[in-house]
Amino acid sequence: MSLKKNILANYLSQIYVTLIGIVMVPMYINYMGTEAYGLVGFFAMLQVWFGLLDMGLTLTLTRETARFRGGALDILAYRSLVRALEVVFICVGIVGGVLLFLNSERIASSWLNIQHLDLATVIFAVQMMAIAIVLRWISGLYRGCISGAEDFRWLGAFNAVMASLRFLGVLPVMIWLGGEPPIFFEYQCLIGLIELSCLFAKAYRLMPALPNNIRLGWSLKSLISSVRPSFQFSMGISFAAFVWVMMTQVDKLLLSKMLSLADYGIFTLTVLVASGVTMISGPLSSALLPRMAKLHAQGHDDKLILLYRKMTRAVVVMVAPASFLLAMFSKKILFAWTGSLLIADQGGSVLSFYALGNGILAVSAFPYYLQYAKGNLRLHLIGSGLFLIVFVSILIFATQTYGVIGAGYAWLTANIAYLLLWTPFIHKRFAKGQHIQWLIHDIAGSSINSVLALFIFSWLMSWADVWPSERITLIFLFIVVGALAITVALLSQVYFRALLKEWLMIKVLHCSKENK
Repeated sequence: MSLKKNILANYLSQIYVTLIGIVMVPMYINYMGTEAYGLVGFFAMLQVWFGLLDMGLTLTLTRETARFRGGALDILAYRSLVRALEVVFICVGIVGGVLLFLNSERIASSWLNIQHLDLATVIFAVQMMAIAIVLRWISGLYRGCISGAEDFRWLGAFNAVMASLRFLGVLPVMIWLGGEPPIFFEYQCLIGLIELSCLFAKAYRLMPALPNNIRLGWSLKSLISSVRPSFQFSMGISFAAFVWVMMTQVDKLLLSKMLSLADYGIFTLTVLVASGVTMISGPLSSALLPRMAKLHAQGHDDKLILLYRKMTRAVVVMVAPASFLLAMFSKKILFAWTGSLLIADQGGSVLSFYALGNGILAVSAFPYYLQYAKGNLRLHLIGSGLFLIVFVSILIFATQTYGVIGAGYAWLTANIAYLLLWTPFIHKRFAKGQHIQWLIHDIAGSSINSVLALFIFSWLMSWADVWPSERITLIFLFIVVGALAITVALLSQVYFRALLKEWLMIKVLHCSKENK
């Protein structure tokens, strides 16, 4: 499948998954309450932290699958690697899940600040979280295999189906059986089992058959020998994943202890809206990473750099309007989404900082893609380690001084510093002579027109004082404004203008032929 089709399939799937997850939150709160929804946010945070046990193996499998398809790996070595990683995932997953299950009472009584929920209910909910997390985590291995094979149309459709079951399907269950947390998490365990079974079957259908009379071994020696060639790269990915989780989740971990479960629920849903910005770039990276690794394996580094810059512009024209729209109109967007003035007042400022920080994060991830494709993560590890030290230091001080809004200050400040101070070193090593053009042309030049359009819209609405009071009207207004801002950004790009011109010429010629 072509890269364009891969990206389109990923975007359609991710947009649907993201939107359905965001749209359903007010309904969950309606049936569960804010405090119970805090458990859902805690569950999402635990899933990310549990992912650290991955040790970079999923992305390693994705890369090795792409390299196998590029001819850099033989069938036996590839299948042996898959077998070894399966053993690692199952063993580590079981150990991690059991430890989380056994510590459920301690987590419920000593970490979470429960106000109205029954302690036994919360303990059981945490136990169900442990099972669901393990099932979804093991599924990630087979999802990595499918991504490396670039079967994104199937994976996108499957993700959409599972998201429908996970987010939509749970609603009638809660209506029928009740909105208690155990019902929600028991249902998530069931969906996790279905997801794992389907991904396992699909991954094995995509794998090449072993040569005749060859069987994969289960001995410890053979498993270690299969993983050893990728061990150094996996460890680099593992540390990168650790830093990524620390960057994106340490604030949520600290606040889950500092805030009441109800207030943590409000913080969680606010950050969920801001995460929509990074979700925009997620589908592109899923398609881009194996393709860039394949180009490097084939020795086409010039094409790799060209693709790198083109995809940067493609992300910026969507991320910049989304992040500034959320930042500039945060309180109105939260009110339109939830219908709660309390949530809008408490979460508005937090949403603004996180939306802008996530927009910068989506762009700053591109140098990592470049290093990933070339199999050298040394500078990424150094830079991420420095970022982590700065971010955690600012975060602890800011949250203690300013509360929840301090986390927003820390997030935005650290991301700006990383983009401006560290990415030049990465480009000097892996894309020499490209940094200034990348920063000024690909990022600033691709976003400035849409940002100016949003500022003009904000000024006009404030000057005329014509903001609608109805939620549905507000939602429709922001959808239209966001679409127009993205259109302005697209039209500011020569590449997209050329595509539009070509499309219009084809239509004109087609109409002329029909008239004749």
